[in-house]
Amino acid sequence: MKLLSAAECRELDRLSREKYGVASYSLMTRAGEAVAAALVQRWPEARRDGVLVIAGKGNNGGDGMVAARALMVGQVPVRAILLASASALKGDAARAHAEFVKAGGAVVEVNGEAELDAALSARAGIMIDAIFGTGLNAEVKGLARRAIEAMNHAGAPILAVDIASGVNSDSGAVMGAAVRAAATVTFGFAKFGHVSYPGAELCGELEIAEIGFAPAAIEEIAPRGQLFDAAEARLYLRLRPRNSHKGNYGHVMVIAGSRGKPGAAILAARGALRMGAGLVTAAIPESIGAIVAAGQAELMTEPVADRDGHFDGQYARGVLAKLIEGKDALAVGPGIGQSDDTRALLEWLIVEGVAPRRPMLIDADGLNVVAQMGAAVLKRAAGPVVLTPHPGEAARLLGLSTAEVNADRIGAARRLNEMTGAAVLLKGARTVIADTNGGVYVNASGNPGMATPGMGDVLSGMVGALLAQRMAPLAALALGAFIHGYAADRLAARIGPVGYLAGDLADELPSARAALGA
Repeated sequence: MKLLSAAECRELDRLSREKYGVASYSLMTRAGEAVAAALVQRWPEARRDGVLVIAGKGNNGGDGMVAARALMVGQVPVRAILLASASALKGDAARAHAEFVKAGGAVVEVNGEAELDAALSARAGIMIDAIFGTGLNAEVKGLARRAIEAMNHAGAPILAVDIASGVNSDSGAVMGAAVRAAATVTFGFAKFGHVSYPGAELCGELEIAEIGFAPAAIEEIAPRGQLFDAAEARLYLRLRPRNSHKGNYGHVMVIAGSRGKPGAAILAARGALRMGAGLVTAAIPESIGAIVAAGQAELMTEPVADRDGHFDGQYARGVLAKLIEGKDALAVGPGIGQSDDTRALLEWLIVEGVAPRRPMLIDADGLNVVAQMGAAVLKRAAGPVVLTPHPGEAARLLGLSTAEVNADRIGAARRLNEMTGAAVLLKGARTVIADTNGGVYVNASGNPGMATPGMGDVLSGMVGALLAQRMAPLAALALGAFIHGYAADRLAARIGPVGYLAGDLADELPSARAALGA
């Protein structure tokens, strides 16, 4: 499912009107009629209980007025509240209001809280939220905020026009206050805010209505946003030829682990194996070599000299320089610690270990070490680098707070790939994947049961396996994230929503792939 930003929405509307001759009022008319049709289909009892439209003074309010007129024509009792004076309306919104009133519609103009409270005192079975659209970019205050809070407490289901009022269209963030809609009808394409939390929850069930945007305008915009779901995943998965062998499926080197954290190396390696890598080698500190070797029989291990339980930064370079030759991808960072030796080793790997045909994934402790060095060090990498931070790690890389990252996860992922030149996977509910060419995917799979240790380590190995099979970084991150969450969804359904482990998820990967058709 394609996703548009607010800027792309504005440009699509402008191009359709100005360049390709689509009348703006025809777009508004189709939008409002689609809202009315969706309401009647979803809530047939509206003919009995009545509908209340709460409209702002912009085009979103105009859509609401068209919906009100269409409902009235369809014999649905409807009335409207306008959070402004009619004289403040302009253009298509003014026309929509005038046509509703001319047809006999009742509109209460509200300019103060007392007037609003009085207008809302008469209950309705269904409410239509037409206060703000996708252009909202400031905190909701005053009369609009009072209206939103009253709607949420009214007890009637709410149908939002385009996006739940108060939800940021680009991030899904709440701009002070937001409508909690049971459903949303949006136009042409979904927006990032519809699928990003908390907006994904506040917008309710999403319906996309085609209203006649010019096809040429859509091609000109060429939107790069995507909700990555099972249908998308199937486009990247292929059945293996019967005459293939392990040399066809890449050799991953996992550089991970330290004293007390051998499990990170084991789980990353298991993720790569279960994702179908042809060969997996784990380079680990000598002090945990036996534990890692015993933890996964199918894994090749290469113990490397350590110092105080971590890689010996000076000695390890020479050993790793030989070991990484012939490898197809590197997965670096799970459990390696943050010592001075680790920092020296990681800087060397970034500058010399990565190569044009040997991509490197950096995760976990590796990301924290990069943050200490300064994320711009990744600009010196000779080949493709992918980063898989959780919000705290992303915050350290960006010099922000975790709350700031979570407030705009899509923006944070984009800023991080601009800063580093790396493709980025920002973990969390609705994982975000972004690359420097403008592509942004939002992952559709996963559930709260994944909030348990080691899940990120498994994902590191999975993505490493896909990179080793010559998959482009953006695609490898998106596919890895989806199958990771999809396997977790299968586990939650089969054994329970909480308590399954990272190792369980790794073992579920073959069945998850098979369920997707590969």
